[in-house]
Amino acid sequence: MINGAMNLSEKVEPLPEEFDPKEIVPPVALELSGVLKECTNKSREIVLGRNVHTMCYTINEPEADDDITGEREAYMASVLARYRKSLIERTKHHLGYPYNLDFDYGALSQLQHFSINNLGDPFIESNYGVHSRQFEVGVLDWFARLWELEKNEYWGYITNCGTEGNLHGILVGREVFPDGILYASRESHYSVFKAARMYRMEFVKVATLVSGEIDCADFERKLLLNKEKPAIVNVNIGTTVKGAVDDLDMVIETLEKSGFRDQFYIHCDGALFGLMMPFVKRAPKVTFKKPIDSVSVSGHKFVGCPMPCGVQITRLKNINVLSNNVEYLASRDATIMGSRNGHAPIFLWYTLNRKGYRGFQKEVQKCLRNAHYLKDHLLEAGISAMLNELSSTVVLERPKDEEFVRRWQLACEGNIAHVVVMPNVTIEKIDYFLAELVKSRLSWYGDGESKPPCIAGDVGEENCRCSMHNT
Repeated sequence: MINGAMNLSEKVEPLPEEFDPKEIVPPVALELSGVLKECTNKSREIVLGRNVHTMCYTINEPEADDDITGEREAYMASVLARYRKSLIERTKHHLGYPYNLDFDYGALSQLQHFSINNLGDPFIESNYGVHSRQFEVGVLDWFARLWELEKNEYWGYITNCGTEGNLHGILVGREVFPDGILYASRESHYSVFKAARMYRMEFVKVATLVSGEIDCADFERKLLLNKEKPAIVNVNIGTTVKGAVDDLDMVIETLEKSGFRDQFYIHCDGALFGLMMPFVKRAPKVTFKKPIDSVSVSGHKFVGCPMPCGVQITRLKNINVLSNNVEYLASRDATIMGSRNGHAPIFLWYTLNRKGYRGFQKEVQKCLRNAHYLKDHLLEAGISAMLNELSSTVVLERPKDEEFVRRWQLACEGNIAHVVVMPNVTIEKIDYFLAELVKSRLSWYGDGESKPPCIAGDVGEENCRCSMHNT
């Protein structure tokens, strides 16, 4: 030690012989057939029995001579190489989740050696100097222009994911209207229901149409039962399972018709389609020129950022009810998280500059075109399928074999599954999936003893190809 600091050039004393690192390492847990197995033979239930996870990469203490032999470095290199190979294979069969895997950020590898942290308010520079606020604010300005909110009228930040955007938007709504009731359709993302639980908010779940969009007739009925309290409304710009877009104009009209003038807060969950909608012809506009209060999107979905992140934009006048000054940071606390990934804004800035509005417009058109191709070919093959007008999410009957579901990483709910057509989903990949699905269905249903499920209640009778509706 030199003046209380460790001299890194000195030889480190070995750990005492009586120290056994195994004693401080908990037993490895394995999930088998829906039960969490531990070395102690105790078990506890987990949520879904369909998911099986039986493998982990253990962490072992280095041997005393590892620095000399290099065996540990060689072992870790081999593990990473195998893991990379598995990622390449799994990416080939990725269809069910809304992540754009078509990206190349090689130019940004030079920045991976820095611990970039955007803690605090993006618009107030803190004492921590290794940040990327200049990139973050540039990204926020781009999205504010996209949604038509003036630079001096908005506030926002780069979140860690779409869920954080929803948590923030709904929290601001709760702070603006402390006694407000949260309204959301039953097909909203689970993070909206999580927000209601976390904030102990009174919550009303609204029915949906077959398409998945909010049923404004049911919305009006439920508003009229609670006229004495303000409404905090979550509007879906693309639901999780069906990709349905709530009719924003109808929601606003319903609120005003029900007597909620100036007594409502609207948060728009645009995790995936919030960035696609502006480039779809005839699509209704999501704009702050309408009486909405916040919009959130994910950065790792349509944009194609390699790490989870998102963008949250709200009206500046609303954020003052949430923010507090933090002397420790020399900044203001108005975000959900404290430390925030400073690399994510740079990745977003990079891809927004490379693609621009025209680039995104081309990718949106490609996604919609390929989604229609998939839907049409599913129906032609006698497979139930639905595609909402403003969506690239194709809903289809749930494959009978769970191995097939896992192979193609399909997201399922009840008797339906979906494929989210992103820019990396090519016609070749769709044809590959279709060929496997058609062949597999022959083995599932070819004997005539079992039949495909009827999903008319989920996709409408006109899109169902079960024995009852395939006439």
